Formats: sequence, C-alpha cells, structure tokens
Amino acid sequence: MARNSSLAPQMALSRLSLLLLAALALSSLPILAIARGGDAISNRSGHLGQRTALPKRRLFEEKEPQITEEMTRGYMSNSELEMAVKKFAKRCANISRVYSIGKSVNGVPLWVIEISDKPGQKEAEPAFKFIGNVHGDEPVGRELLVLLANWLCNNYMQDSLATLIVRSVHLHILPTMNPDGFALRRRGNANNIDLNRDFPDQFYHMNDVISLRQPETKAIMDWVKQQHFTASASLHGGALVANYPWDGTQDTRKHYYACPDDKTFRYMATVYSRSHYNMSLSKEFEGGIINGAFWYPIYGGMQDWNYIYGGCFELTLEISDTKWPKASELPVIWEYNRMSMLNLVASIVKTGVHGRVFAANTGRPLPASVIIRGIDYKVNASWTFGDYHRMLAPRGNYEVTASMPGFQTRSTRIQVEDEAVNLDFILNLEGDAHTPSLFANGCDCSCHGNARLLGFLRGIHLELFLLLVILLFLCFLFKRKKMLKFPRYREPNAAKRDLVV
Repeated sequence: MARNSSLAPQMALSRLSLLLLAALALSSLPILAIARGGDAISNRSGHLGQRTALPKRRLFEEKEPQITEEMTRGYMSNSELEMAVKKFAKRCANISRVYSIGKSVNGVPLWVIEISDKPGQKEAEPAFKFIGNVHGDEPVGRELLVLLANWLCNNYMQDSLATLIVRSVHLHILPTMNPDGFALRRRGNANNIDLNRDFPDQFYHMNDVISLRQPETKAIMDWVKQQHFTASASLHGGALVANYPWDGTQDTRKHYYACPDDKTFRYMATVYSRSHYNMSLSKEFEGGIINGAFWYPIYGGMQDWNYIYGGCFELTLEISDTKWPKASELPVIWEYNRMSMLNLVASIVKTGVHGRVFAANTGRPLPASVIIRGIDYKVNASWTFGDYHRMLAPRGNYEVTASMPGFQTRSTRIQVEDEAVNLDFILNLEGDAHTPSLFANGCDCSCHGNARLLGFLRGIHLELFLLLVILLFLCFLFKRKKMLKFPRYREPNAAKRDLVV
C-alpha cells in the first residue's frame, strides 16, 4: 500500500533553480486530493477534499510504524537473499541466469533471476517481470519471488504449467527493488524517497527532473528499455487486492479513471484474483480487483509508467493484509498466491494476439507498430525477430493493424476466444502497387499462423540471392560452351535421327 511523502525542508542549492522552473510548469495543473496510503491534504481553509496545489516530490516527515527485531526474525537479510539467488543460479543453471540491473543508493546490487529454456538468448517470445520489495517495509514479495523461482526449477518437465512458462516465456524476477529500505526497516530508500512515487508521470511533471531520480528508479527504467517486456507485476503488502491503471487522475480527484486497455487490465487482475485462495472473495474490493484512481490517486507510480512509456502491462498486487507478517505465515501466503503468480505469467501466452511482421520484398523482420482499432495504445514488434505480443481480453472481436514507415499499413480482423491468436503480417513497400513477395503463399496483407518459408528466408539479402542465381547461370553457360567445343563422336547420320519427332 502506498503512502504520501513530504518535502524535506532543505534542498541542495544546486537544485533550487530546477525546482523553481518545474514549480512554474506545475502551477496550472489540477490538485491532489488524497494520495495513496496517505492522509487527506487540506487547503488553506482547512477543509478536506478541496482543490489544493499538487505536492512536490517529498521526503518523509511522518513517523512510520516501528519494525521490531522480533518482526524481522525468519526473513532473509540482504546478504542472505544474495546467497539464495546465487545458490539458485548454480542449482538451476540449465534454465536460468542471474544478472544485476544496477545498485541501490548504498551500493547493494539489484539481482535479477531470468528463467527460460534459453536464458540470456533473444527469442521471439514474450517476457514477464516480477518486482518485489518496492517499499522497504513490505518484504513478503521478496520471499515469495525466491520461492517462485525454486518452484519453477523443481517442477520443470514435471508440471505442465511450469514447463509452459519455462519454454514459452522469458521470466525475469527482481526479488528486491529497495534493499536499503529493507535494511533500514522503513518504506523509502536510503534517501527516504518512496520509489513508487519517483517515476515520470503523465500528470505530475515534477518527476521529469532527471537529476532528482533515484538510482533504483533509473535501474528499472533502463532495464525496461533493454528488455522487451510484455507484462509485469510488482508485489506489495498491506491489503489483499489486484490493482490496475490508471493510478492517477487528470483532475486529481478520487474516481474510476480507465486507461485505454481497461478491459484487458480488468481481465489480468481477475486472473490473479480468481486464482488466489481468497482474494476474489473480498468484501472491500468487488471481485478482489480495483482501479488505482478509484481506490485513491497516486502520481509517479511504476505501474502507470510501465504502461505509458515501457509498452508493458503492469499490475500492482497487494498480496498480504499485513505488511510484515510473522515469518511462520510465509508458507501459507505462498500457497495462497502461488497459482495466481503462475497463471498471471502464463496468461501472456495463453491469450491475446501474437505474431511477427516481415517485409514482403526481403523477408526481413520489421519493428512495426501494432494497434487495435478503438484502443488508443500501441505495442512495438522487436528489432531482432519482428515479434509482437499484444495482451487482449478474451471473447472479443478486434481489428489489428500493423504499420511501419516506408511500408503499406495492413489490417485484419480476429476473434479472440479463450486461447491466443497467432497473426503474422507481411508488409509491402509504400508506393508500390504490389511488391513481389518472397513468401509465395497467396497472402497479401496478413497471415494467420507461421509462414513455412520464414526460417529459410530470414536474414537473407535479396542481393545475395540474385548473385547466386547469376553465378549458377554463368556456370551453366560455361559448361554448355565446353560441350559445343568438344563434341562427342557420332555416326554420320546421328544428327538427322535426333531431329526426328
């Protein structure tokens, strides 16, 4: 659960001019009524819920609940977590690799476990990420994510769901985003900044000041740019609900504020909630899911940033009513959430539309944009394979369009039921009435399934193909010339006999 933060009374003089400029830019924006997890903000007259100025990026001033030594007993320390991650990497080396995306303020590596049948390799597969311990005082996620990694390793080739995930998804697990906050037993990082208020925001432009961004936030942003994540989830504590975008509102008031993919996000949140032992039975949250802005608005959250800037469908999962439950309760919490976590990851290959985009004249993959008619959002195919993975709610009819500068735009309609739809696009060059296709399968705009010749033609330059044809032709002429120059002995009337029809 998120809580509002407050501005430190002293700021570095070197940052003062930047803050003044940003404040001028914010002067025309609407105000924040209630920040997630925080107290109501009053205006000068003291009335709650009135329009006030948007709060600036702030450090914490309010007192947080005291985390005792007894409460932390049984939880892995940062060093123990690092050892657990490295131990896993050795035990499950055939389906995993471990890498760091950066360091915290205090220099603690942010270790990631990647799980796949081809870890570290680029594939035309969707990628999913789990992030735990965004807030230092919410440690359940880091414990559950280590358990998840080990469960997948133990059950690969034995359990169908584990095998599907390992073979069809590149799963990246970051057990702790905020190791410093965990060590300090508080919500914020070492600089006492709430990391889930530190991301660029569509309404809150103070977070655009790069110099104020925390190293943990920068690490996540760089990570998302490097990896082509299809979907993700961050694990929090303090409630039991699956939260989905938008987290903030344009008028800063508390009300349902739907993002373009509201239907799809509600489906994803429901997958998690209904797979959970009791989340969907919540009396506080209908169906165990909630729109973030309808719950209470926040700004600078990681969830909205992933969707807007990362092309990644992210949920914020509150997985434990208590932020820091007794360690003896962790096995039960794990069992309650295990199927939810597995089904959410598997959903990115079990539903939606997936495919690849190619150039008709060369067979090369294209990093085209894929959009759904009526939904103001796009996903981009990868540069390496031209593969795209578009999350969509099942049981719907959609018009899918692929576009790329320099190529003709192509569209087709699909019906998505309870299984994923495969849809490949072959784009002709712009301006050509018809570009001869190397695929020769009668498909002019889009093709369902996999084209048989894609593997052979991928990466072959048309120029090399033509050169090969020319060389073969020259070789044929050379042999023919030799045959004419040194004819075999024939009988005098043999030529005449050969011409007889």
